[in-house]
Amino acid sequence: MRGIGAGRAADGREGAAAVARELVDVVPVVMRAIRTNMRRHTPVGSLAQFRALGYLQRHPGASLGALAEHLGVTDATASVQVQRLVRDGLVRRADRPAERRSVAITLTPRGTHLLQRARDATRAKVAAELATLPARDLAALGDALEILGRTFEEIDHGAA
Repeated sequence: MRGIGAGRAADGREGAAAVARELVDVVPVVMRAIRTNMRRHTPVGSLAQFRALGYLQRHPGASLGALAEHLGVTDATASVQVQRLVRDGLVRRADRPAERRSVAITLTPRGTHLLQRARDATRAKVAAELATLPARDLAALGDALEILGRTFEEIDHGAA
């Protein structure tokens, strides 16, 4: 990684642009490593199915349309993914009485357990990797993640 020094990061717009470039380059690498580890501990057939489980954990009772939008697929494609997850006992579909053409999709206890097991194993793997960092770097990373989380949480809530 190229690294963004504190001096460069303090340069206003140019510093923000440099940090944004680094963030956009680094986050996919980190997410790829996390997803790879989580998939090792989750017996699902595809990355889309795994992403669906994570989305449904964060959004219990989501509609098929909301899930499809999150996955970036058509409703028909999302429906096939959900059917497989239902078949595997990881999610359940329930009709919404107030909306005849809509279903609520939720994780089953088995789906919740499998996803939690994968997250726990992944956190342990990430912790082992981070344990090799000097304490100063680990503290700086923790501070940066807190700021990053707070910043994007505000952005996410502003978009809602």
